[in-house]
Amino acid sequence: MKKENPQRRKGGRKPKAKPERYRYVVRMDEDENRQFKLMFQKSEAVHHSKFIKSVLLNRTIKIIKIDPATTDFYIRLTNFYHQFQAIGNNYNQVVKAVKTNFGDKRAFVLLRKLEKETVELVIVSRQIVALINEYKEKYLDTHLPD
Repeated sequence: MKKENPQRRKGGRKPKAKPERYRYVVRMDEDENRQFKLMFQKSEAVHHSKFIKSVLLNRTIKIIKIDPATTDFYIRLTNFYHQFQAIGNNYNQVVKAVKTNFGDKRAFVLLRKLEKETVELVIVSRQIVALINEYKEKYLDTHLPD
């Protein structure tokens, strides 16, 4: 008879450190399955099992809905504001050019006209900033629990 070496390993798979202890099976009809798939897509979860666990154990599920129309509006509004900033830079260059190329009286007349237009530009610029802030408050600052 052969004696078995106690240090010798047996073949087969190594046992798991934390074996799965419980498994549940859920059956759904077509409507329930459709609703489940919709909720799963909205949550942007990667794995069905993790999504189901979070729903069953009352963990928060983040559902982020991105509306392309409002996003496009926000992008265009922001670009419009940047154009106003560019106009401000051009304004500074024009003032320098007028001061260096014209006499004091002529420069004063030209800058007076430019000042009137600038006041209107500032009013429009403030309206743009107000619209951007209003948009952020309504659509972008969603307080989701972590």
